[in-house]
Amino acid sequence: MDRYTPIFVNTSGKKCCVVGGGRVAERKIKGLLHAEAQITVISPELTPILKQLHHESRIQWIDRSYRNGDLRGAFLVYAATDHSEVNSTVVRDAEAVGILVNDAMSSEHSSFITPSVVRRGRLSIAISTAGAGPAAAAEIRATLERQFGDEYETYLEFLHQMRTEVKSRVSSSSLRSTLLRQLTEMHILEDIRTGHFRWWTEEEIGDWISRNQEEV
Repeated sequence: MDRYTPIFVNTSGKKCCVVGGGRVAERKIKGLLHAEAQITVISPELTPILKQLHHESRIQWIDRSYRNGDLRGAFLVYAATDHSEVNSTVVRDAEAVGILVNDAMSSEHSSFITPSVVRRGRLSIAISTAGAGPAAAAEIRATLERQFGDEYETYLEFLHQMRTEVKSRVSSSSLRSTLLRQLTEMHILEDIRTGHFRWWTEEEIGDWISRNQEEV
Protein backbone atom coordinates (compact mmCIF):
# COMPACT_ATOMS: atom_id res chain seq x y z
CA MET A 1 0.00 0.00 0.00
CA ASP A 2 3.01 2.32 0.28
CA ARG A 3 2.69 3.22 -3.41
CA TYR A 4 -0.98 4.22 -3.17
CA THR A 5 -2.32 7.60 -2.05
CA PRO A 6 -5.80 7.13 -0.49
CA ILE A 7 -8.21 9.57 -2.14
CA PHE A 8 -11.92 9.89 -2.94
CA VAL A 9 -12.38 10.72 -6.63
CA ASN A 10 -15.41 12.63 -7.94
CA THR A 11 -16.76 10.68 -10.94
CA SER A 12 -20.16 12.39 -11.08
CA GLY A 13 -21.00 13.13 -14.69
CA LYS A 14 -17.65 11.84 -15.93
CA LYS A 15 -17.22 9.15 -18.60
CA CYS A 16 -16.00 5.89 -17.07
CA CYS A 17 -15.33 2.82 -19.20
CA VAL A 18 -15.70 -0.78 -18.06
CA VAL A 19 -14.22 -3.39 -20.38
CA GLY A 20 -15.99 -6.68 -19.64
CA GLY A 21 -19.57 -7.65 -18.91
CA GLY A 22 -19.36 -10.37 -16.25
CA ARG A 23 -19.87 -10.48 -12.50
CA VAL A 24 -16.66 -8.57 -11.75
CA ALA A 25 -17.66 -5.81 -14.15
CA GLU A 26 -21.09 -5.79 -12.56
CA ARG A 27 -19.60 -5.02 -9.13
CA LYS A 28 -17.49 -2.20 -10.53
CA ILE A 29 -20.47 -0.74 -12.38
CA LYS A 30 -22.67 -0.75 -9.26
CA GLY A 31 -20.07 1.39 -7.50
CA LEU A 32 -19.87 3.79 -10.44
CA LEU A 33 -23.65 4.09 -10.56
CA HIS A 34 -23.66 5.05 -6.88
CA ALA A 35 -21.15 7.77 -7.77
CA GLU A 36 -23.33 9.03 -10.66
CA ALA A 37 -20.74 8.33 -13.35
CA GLN A 38 -21.56 8.14 -17.06
CA ILE A 39 -20.76 4.50 -17.77
CA THR A 40 -19.77 2.87 -21.05
CA VAL A 41 -19.47 -0.92 -21.03
CA ILE A 42 -17.48 -2.64 -23.79
CA SER A 43 -18.23 -6.35 -24.06
CA PRO A 44 -19.87 -8.83 -26.44
CA GLU A 45 -21.84 -10.25 -23.49
CA LEU A 46 -23.52 -8.83 -20.39
CA THR A 47 -24.92 -10.37 -17.24
CA PRO A 48 -28.73 -10.22 -16.91
CA ILE A 49 -28.40 -7.38 -14.38
CA LEU A 50 -26.21 -5.34 -16.72
CA LYS A 51 -28.61 -5.98 -19.61
CA GLN A 52 -31.38 -4.59 -17.44
CA LEU A 53 -29.30 -1.52 -16.59
CA HIS A 54 -28.71 -0.98 -20.30
CA HIS A 55 -32.42 -1.42 -20.99
CA GLU A 56 -33.10 1.27 -18.38
CA SER A 57 -30.55 3.55 -20.13
CA ARG A 58 -28.42 3.69 -16.99
CA ILE A 59 -25.35 2.44 -18.86
CA GLN A 60 -24.18 2.62 -22.48
CA TRP A 61 -23.27 -0.72 -24.06
CA ILE A 62 -20.83 -1.24 -26.93
CA ASP A 63 -21.74 -4.77 -28.03
CA ARG A 64 -18.35 -6.10 -29.14
CA SER A 65 -14.85 -6.88 -27.95
CA TYR A 66 -12.49 -4.09 -26.91
CA ARG A 67 -10.63 -2.12 -29.59
CA ASN A 68 -7.89 0.45 -29.40
CA GLY A 69 -9.46 3.90 -29.23
CA ASP A 70 -12.46 2.82 -27.16
CA LEU A 71 -11.12 4.71 -24.15
CA ARG A 72 -11.11 8.10 -25.85
CA GLY A 73 -12.49 10.75 -23.49
CA ALA A 74 -12.64 8.45 -20.46
CA PHE A 75 -11.84 9.74 -16.98
CA LEU A 76 -11.08 6.29 -15.58
CA VAL A 77 -11.25 2.69 -16.78
CA TYR A 78 -11.84 -0.77 -15.34
CA ALA A 79 -10.28 -3.68 -17.23
CA ALA A 80 -12.67 -6.34 -15.94
CA THR A 81 -12.61 -9.21 -18.42
CA ASP A 82 -11.55 -12.76 -17.52
CA HIS A 83 -8.78 -12.64 -20.14
CA SER A 84 -5.47 -11.36 -18.78
CA GLU A 85 -4.17 -10.43 -22.23
CA VAL A 86 -7.21 -8.23 -22.91
CA ASN A 87 -6.90 -6.56 -19.52
CA SER A 88 -3.20 -5.94 -20.13
CA THR A 89 -3.99 -4.30 -23.47
CA VAL A 90 -6.58 -2.04 -21.83
CA VAL A 91 -4.10 -1.08 -19.11
CA ARG A 92 -1.40 -0.31 -21.66
CA ASP A 93 -3.74 1.80 -23.80
CA ALA A 94 -5.06 3.71 -20.78
CA GLU A 95 -1.62 4.46 -19.39
CA ALA A 96 -0.42 5.65 -22.80
CA VAL A 97 -2.93 8.50 -22.69
CA GLY A 98 -2.83 9.17 -18.93
CA ILE A 99 -6.16 7.60 -17.92
CA LEU A 100 -6.55 6.06 -14.46
CA VAL A 101 -6.99 2.30 -14.90
CA ASN A 102 -7.75 -0.70 -12.71
CA ASP A 103 -6.93 -4.25 -13.80
CA ALA A 104 -9.41 -6.43 -11.94
CA MET A 105 -7.06 -9.40 -12.24
CA SER A 106 -3.90 -7.65 -11.06
CA SER A 107 -3.54 -4.81 -8.56
CA GLU A 108 0.16 -4.73 -9.47
CA HIS A 109 -0.76 -3.47 -12.93
CA SER A 110 -3.34 -0.96 -11.72
CA SER A 111 -2.92 2.79 -11.26
CA PHE A 112 -5.77 2.69 -8.72
CA ILE A 113 -7.59 0.09 -6.65
CA THR A 114 -11.21 0.04 -5.48
CA PRO A 115 -11.58 -0.44 -1.72
CA SER A 116 -14.44 -2.04 0.14
CA VAL A 117 -16.64 0.78 1.44
CA VAL A 118 -18.96 1.29 4.39
CA ARG A 119 -21.48 4.03 3.60
CA ARG A 120 -23.71 5.86 6.05
CA GLY A 121 -25.10 8.86 4.19
CA ARG A 122 -22.29 11.42 4.07
CA LEU A 123 -19.93 9.02 5.83
CA SER A 124 -17.71 6.79 3.69
CA ILE A 125 -15.12 4.48 5.23
CA ALA A 126 -12.80 2.75 2.76
CA ILE A 127 -10.98 -0.51 3.52
CA SER A 128 -8.25 -2.08 1.43
CA THR A 129 -5.68 -4.83 1.93
CA ALA A 130 -4.16 -4.19 -1.54
CA GLY A 131 -5.47 -7.56 -2.63
CA ALA A 132 -3.63 -9.46 0.10
CA GLY A 133 -6.69 -10.57 2.04
CA PRO A 134 -10.20 -10.07 0.60
CA ALA A 135 -11.70 -12.18 3.41
CA ALA A 136 -9.95 -10.02 6.01
CA ALA A 137 -11.22 -6.87 4.29
CA ALA A 138 -14.76 -8.27 4.39
CA GLU A 139 -14.42 -9.05 8.11
CA ILE A 140 -13.12 -5.55 8.85
CA ARG A 141 -15.98 -4.06 6.86
CA ALA A 142 -18.52 -6.10 8.85
CA THR A 143 -16.96 -4.87 12.09
CA LEU A 144 -17.14 -1.25 10.95
CA GLU A 145 -20.75 -1.67 9.78
CA ARG A 146 -21.68 -2.75 13.30
CA GLN A 147 -19.65 0.04 14.89
CA PHE A 148 -20.96 2.79 12.62
CA GLY A 149 -24.71 2.20 12.40
CA ASP A 150 -27.47 4.04 10.57
CA GLU A 151 -27.51 6.70 13.29
CA TYR A 152 -24.40 8.22 11.69
CA GLU A 153 -26.41 9.18 8.61
CA THR A 154 -28.73 11.36 10.72
CA TYR A 155 -25.82 12.62 12.83
CA LEU A 156 -23.80 13.83 9.85
CA GLU A 157 -26.84 15.43 8.23
CA PHE A 158 -27.37 17.34 11.47
CA LEU A 159 -23.71 18.43 11.55
CA HIS A 160 -23.94 19.49 7.90
CA GLN A 161 -27.04 21.56 8.63
CA MET A 162 -25.38 23.20 11.62
CA ARG A 163 -22.12 23.85 9.76
CA THR A 164 -24.09 25.58 6.98
CA GLU A 165 -25.95 27.74 9.50
CA VAL A 166 -22.84 28.60 11.52
CA LYS A 167 -20.95 29.60 8.35
CA SER A 168 -23.77 31.89 7.27
CA ARG A 169 -24.27 33.52 10.70
CA VAL A 170 -20.73 33.76 12.14
CA SER A 171 -18.07 35.82 10.36
CA SER A 172 -15.06 34.82 12.47
CA SER A 173 -13.39 31.63 11.18
CA SER A 174 -11.83 30.86 14.59
CA LEU A 175 -15.22 31.24 16.30
CA ARG A 176 -16.84 29.04 13.68
CA SER A 177 -14.27 26.33 14.37
CA THR A 178 -14.91 26.57 18.11
CA LEU A 179 -18.67 26.29 17.69
CA LEU A 180 -18.42 23.32 15.34
CA ARG A 181 -16.06 21.56 17.76
CA GLN A 182 -18.56 22.13 20.56
CA LEU A 183 -21.23 20.42 18.46
CA THR A 184 -19.18 17.22 18.29
CA GLU A 185 -18.79 17.27 22.08
CA MET A 186 -22.55 17.19 22.63
CA HIS A 187 -24.54 13.98 23.08
CA ILE A 188 -26.26 14.12 19.71
CA LEU A 189 -25.28 10.58 18.69
CA GLU A 190 -26.59 9.11 21.92
CA ASP A 191 -29.85 11.03 21.52
CA ILE A 192 -30.26 9.60 18.01
CA ARG A 193 -29.54 6.05 19.23
CA THR A 194 -32.06 6.31 22.07
CA GLY A 195 -34.77 7.99 19.98
CA HIS A 196 -34.59 11.32 21.83
CA PHE A 197 -33.19 13.36 18.96
CA ARG A 198 -35.28 15.90 17.06
CA TRP A 199 -34.21 18.36 14.40
CA TRP A 200 -33.62 21.89 15.63
CA THR A 201 -35.75 24.77 14.36
CA GLU A 202 -34.08 27.84 12.84
CA GLU A 203 -34.92 29.74 16.02
CA GLU A 204 -33.28 27.07 18.20
CA ILE A 205 -30.20 27.07 15.98
CA GLY A 206 -29.94 30.85 16.27
CA ASP A 207 -30.37 30.72 20.04
CA TRP A 208 -27.67 28.03 20.35
CA ILE A 209 -25.22 30.03 18.22
CA SER A 210 -25.88 33.26 20.15
CA ARG A 211 -25.59 31.57 23.54
CA ASN A 212 -22.36 29.79 22.73
CA GLN A 213 -20.77 32.84 21.10
CA GLU A 214 -21.25 34.67 24.38
CA GLU A 215 -19.54 31.88 26.30
CA VAL A 216 -16.47 31.70 24.06
